[in-house]
Amino acid sequence: MSDPERTPVIIAVGQVNDRPADPAQGLDPLGLMVAALRACEADAGTALLSDLDSLAVVDQISFREMNPLCGRLAAALGAAPATLEQSDKPHGDTPIRMLNDAANRIGAGEARLCAVAGAEALRTAAQRAAQAAPGTDASYALRRPAKLHREPDYAQAHGLVAPVDVYPLYENATRAAWGQSLAEGQAESGAIWSRMSEVAAGEEGAWIRKPVDAEAILTADAGNRPIAFPYTKLTVANSSVNQGAGFVVASLAEARRRAIAEERLVFVGMGAAAKEPASILARDGFTGSVSMETSIRRTLELNATTGADFAFAELYSCFPCVPKMARRLLDWPLDRPATVFGGLTFGGGPIGNYMSHAVVAMVGKLRGAGGNGFLFANGGFATDNHCIVLSREPLAAAKFPQDYDYQAEADALRGAVPVLDEAYAGPATVESYTVFYARDGQPRGGVVVARTPAGARTLAHVDVADAGMVAFLTDGRSEPVGVSGRIEPRGESGRFWVHG
Repeated sequence: MSDPERTPVIIAVGQVNDRPADPAQGLDPLGLMVAALRACEADAGTALLSDLDSLAVVDQISFREMNPLCGRLAAALGAAPATLEQSDKPHGDTPIRMLNDAANRIGAGEARLCAVAGAEALRTAAQRAAQAAPGTDASYALRRPAKLHREPDYAQAHGLVAPVDVYPLYENATRAAWGQSLAEGQAESGAIWSRMSEVAAGEEGAWIRKPVDAEAILTADAGNRPIAFPYTKLTVANSSVNQGAGFVVASLAEARRRAIAEERLVFVGMGAAAKEPASILARDGFTGSVSMETSIRRTLELNATTGADFAFAELYSCFPCVPKMARRLLDWPLDRPATVFGGLTFGGGPIGNYMSHAVVAMVGKLRGAGGNGFLFANGGFATDNHCIVLSREPLAAAKFPQDYDYQAEADALRGAVPVLDEAYAGPATVESYTVFYARDGQPRGGVVVARTPAGARTLAHVDVADAGMVAFLTDGRSEPVGVSGRIEPRGESGRFWVHG
C-alpha cells in the first residue's frame, strides 16, 4: 500500500475572471493570483496558504515590470514557503510541469503542501495603453510584434515571428499527410472548436460563454477575420483576457489531517515531458511531433492506461493542429470534447497559464463524475510537451518522485533534420506554407517551406500581389503540399516561390 505521506492529491482549486468597466480598477497579475489562491482556500473550506511548503508561479507578460512575482505573492498570502519558483518563460506546458514537480516534492517527502498559480491581465494592460495613446491599436491578441529589437534571423525575415505564423505550417503539412482535403481538414477544426465553445458555455470560469457553430468558426468575415491561412480569429488563442487560476497539492496524509473530505480529493498520476528543437527549421518535419508522441505514449504507459480509460481530456488548443495531432496519438474520438474548460479561444488564453484553468476544471469534473482525466499541455512554437493524469481514485501504477524527462527517447525517434540552404534558387517542392493576412482581411505576405532536389530545406516568400498564386495556396482546389515549383530571386526583395 502506498504511503499516504508521499501520495500527492489536489485538495483545492480556484480561478477568477476580472472584467472591470474602468481599466484603472482592473486587477494586475499579482491581484489575480492572490484572488485565485484565496478561492482555493474557500474551495478547501480551511486555511492553507500560510502553511505552504512550496509556491510555484507561472511567468506573466502583461505587467512585466512586476516580475519576479513569486516572493511578492508569498508575502501577500502571508506565506513563507521553503521553495519559491517562477518559471523563466510563460510556456503553455508550465502549469503541468509545476504540478508534476509538486507531486515529486510530496513523493520525496520534501513538502506536504504545494501551490501553483498564474495570471495574465492583458485586457486591462491593453485598455490602459489605449487610454494613454488614444487612436492607437493596443490589442494584445496573438499577433506578430510591431518590430523586432534585433536583426531578424532567417525564419523571421520570411515572416515566421510569432506562434500564429508557425502553427499553420503544421496545420497544412498534417492535413496533407493525413490525406485530407482542405474542406475535410477545416471541418475537423470546426467540429473540435464548436464543441469547445459548448463546453465553455457551461463553465463558470470561461471567458466566452456562448456556443458557436462550426460554420461561424470557419467563415472569415469582419468579425472573424483571417489571421494566417487557414486560421481565422475564432480558431486561435484569445489572449485579451484578465484571468487567474491556481491549485493546491498536498500529501494524502496532510489532506486528512486538515479534514478535507475524501470525495473532494483528486489523485495525481504520473507525467511525461519532451521538447522539439527550439528552432522550427531544425525539426525533422511538420507532419507530427516525436516529442508530443513520446510524452503522450509514455504518460499512458506510466499510468497503465489507454485513451479509452479517460472520462475527460484537455488537449491543448492554442491552434487546431495541436489537438488534432494529440487526439490521434491518444485515440480520442472527434465526437468527444477535447477540453474540460473551453479551449484557449473560448475558455480564454492567458498566455502560459491556460492549463492551470484546465486543472481547475478537470478537478471539478472528476469530483462530480469520477473517473480519470488526461491533461496534455503544449508550449512555445509546438515545442514543449508535458502530459499528466488525474483521477478520483488512487492510480496503482503511480509512484513518486519520478523522472518525467523523456527527451533522450524523443530525440532517438527523431528523423533526419534537413540541411538548411538559405541562398538556394531553382526547382523545389512545397513542404508546407501559409499566407499572412492584414487586419483588413487582405493577404499581406506568405511563406513557403520548400525542399530542394538534394533534400535541403529552404524558405521563400509568397508574392501576394499575384492573385493566382494566393488562390492556388488557399482555395482548396488542389493540395499545394508536395507540389513542385521553383524559387527565384527578385533583386533586393528576396527569393519567391513560383508555381508551375
